[in-house]
Amino acid sequence: MITLRGLTKRFGRTTAVDSLTVDIAPGRVTGFLGPNGAGKSTTMRMILGLDRPTAGQALIGGRAYRELRHPLYEVGALLDAKAIHPARSGRAHLLATARSNGIPARRVDEVLATVGLDDRAAAKPGRTLSLGMGQRLGIAGALLGDPPVLMFDEPVNGLDPDGVRWVRQLMRRLAEQGRTVFVSSHLMTEMQLTADQLVVIGRGRLLVDAPVDEVVAGSAVAVRVRSPHPDGLAKLAERLTAAGATVEPAGPDELTVTGATVDRVGDLAYESGVRLHELSPHGASLERAFMELTADSVEYAGVPGTVGEHR
Repeated sequence: MITLRGLTKRFGRTTAVDSLTVDIAPGRVTGFLGPNGAGKSTTMRMILGLDRPTAGQALIGGRAYRELRHPLYEVGALLDAKAIHPARSGRAHLLATARSNGIPARRVDEVLATVGLDDRAAAKPGRTLSLGMGQRLGIAGALLGDPPVLMFDEPVNGLDPDGVRWVRQLMRRLAEQGRTVFVSSHLMTEMQLTADQLVVIGRGRLLVDAPVDEVVAGSAVAVRVRSPHPDGLAKLAERLTAAGATVEPAGPDELTVTGATVDRVGDLAYESGVRLHELSPHGASLERAFMELTADSVEYAGVPGTVGEHR
């Protein structure tokens, strides 16, 4: 188990992680979510002893990372897919890592086969590796010591759809073996398919620690509205807002409405004389739940619909 107790990290006057207390249990995939700048990477770095906490503890199996005699036998991690010497081959990188922890050289061939890197790919120097190949090599490095705890920071970046599915299946298989799997990602759909439990943080603070289904169930059901008449759609948006609904533009001819039923939206559209091309309910999703949970924690937010309006 990964145990965080009052974990805090400050950089000068900036608090990156704020009194984070949570248990990451074995036997399941725990997704780690939060907006950019929420403190996810800093949290993972503190767990691995790369950053020293300002306060609190980060423990792996009840011990701090620096207390682990052979760390790769206890925890494997991928934080940076390009963390390899540019002139060193992938195989040489894994061999050096294995030797530093007393891991037999034959294990290198085993993990390379697991992640789908053949001899030719493993012989390439680090500077020539694509992001996707770097991800696979990083996952191989995390698996070297066959550890009970595994941590991955954005492991599907740069992978094609088949690679993304492979990572998902790998995570599920590792958790089914009773391992602790802690993975961060910005891909909400993938997290909904992969994770059992979610830990969501915003501005360094814990927002949610709950099963995926519970988080998704707490999200509002939305209504999708499309019309070929932008002016009429704007008029409908005003009527819906006045009726207490929340309206978000989803495109030049589309609205997403929460806080109103399909019937209510249809009635208001009829009363407003707005011709619709679509009026449909959309069930709750992890993406919507995440947006609702972190609405007050987003550091930088763009404004939709402003590009090209002032030509």
